[in-house]
Amino acid sequence: MIARSTSPLPSAQNLSTGLLVGLVGTGSSFAVVVQGLLAVGASEAQAASGMMALCLSLGLMAIVASWMTRMPISTAWSTPGAALLAASGALEGGFNAAVGAFILSSALLLLAGLFKPLTRLVARIPAALANAMLAGILMGLCLAPVKAIPDHPVEALTIIAVWAVTLRVKRLLAVPLAVLVTLAFIAFEADGSRLQGLTLFTPPVFVTPEFTWSAAVGLALPLFIVTMASQNIPGMAVLAVNGYHPDGGRLFSLSGLFSLLSAPFGGHAVNLAAITAAMAAGEDADPDPALRYRVCLVTGVYYLVFGALAGAATVFITLVPPVLIQAVAGLALIGPLANATMAATRENDTREAAIVTFLVTVSGVSFFQIGGAFWGLIAGGAFLALMRFRRAEPA
Repeated sequence: MIARSTSPLPSAQNLSTGLLVGLVGTGSSFAVVVQGLLAVGASEAQAASGMMALCLSLGLMAIVASWMTRMPISTAWSTPGAALLAASGALEGGFNAAVGAFILSSALLLLAGLFKPLTRLVARIPAALANAMLAGILMGLCLAPVKAIPDHPVEALTIIAVWAVTLRVKRLLAVPLAVLVTLAFIAFEADGSRLQGLTLFTPPVFVTPEFTWSAAVGLALPLFIVTMASQNIPGMAVLAVNGYHPDGGRLFSLSGLFSLLSAPFGGHAVNLAAITAAMAAGEDADPDPALRYRVCLVTGVYYLVFGALAGAATVFITLVPPVLIQAVAGLALIGPLANATMAATRENDTREAAIVTFLVTVSGVSFFQIGGAFWGLIAGGAFLALMRFRRAEPA
């Protein structure tokens, strides 16, 4: 029988696991979020503010949720959502319209927790179609490492080689090391005058939201769907697998609340983590399941500290050619792309509809200024309904 620790402080094991969870959570997708914010029209200062707001919000959510439930509630920014931003590109109305979409998406997350039928409605979206939409969103960024080679062969091939070799040895460190190599190239090649003006702390920037129909349907709704279907719901599933059963509605509402707090400053979405949730809820976090929540308290503090410096890190990373940022972001998303593609095409009866969803999404087609992610889901759903339609047989 395992003796329960009576110390109120995190153990050395809690500290090391909590820091590792934080490093993986930020290092594996930091570039994806930066690229996404820049793609929808954020300036360097606004992207830096968005990163700071996200880190502070998800750090506070991890601490509040884990302390309230005494469960390891691991939080993250929406990486699929950031990939959606990168695929969507600039909106009519610029970053102000994007922030309006962030607020609407956050409100839907909040309502999903308070209004259970909305959660059930999202859960009823066929998993194959949700994964196919996600795969289509991710595809463009995952092509970036190859596209970077012609213009920046030394840098791109070095980043890819470091990622591939580390992936073979220690999978969790592959993307963080690729990011470090990219940062080294930035420091080596960046204009010295710009580096001299870099400060550790950058102020938050309030962005006045602009609400447009096209951004609401083309960005806010897909952002809500991918955040729920690819982050919040899988995050709950990971907790359940490890024996934890918190109130999902309350956590979804917290996700929406902290997303709302970060949105006016450029943050797109805060949610439950899926991958790092498995790290925080497993035996490596603590032998006693009742004490694993301490890991997420440590991770939350790490996110708060990282958030204070995130603005400077964002400005620093924008000094490199955008194609290299896209390349390291694409490497970070190859795993999620593989998982989404496999899940989308697993079942025979939904495979073709999933491919329709994927093709429309990846095409980037836009109607009524609404992007491909929404139309991909509509096209796939219509195709699936057609295939399942049965004519009444004559008497």
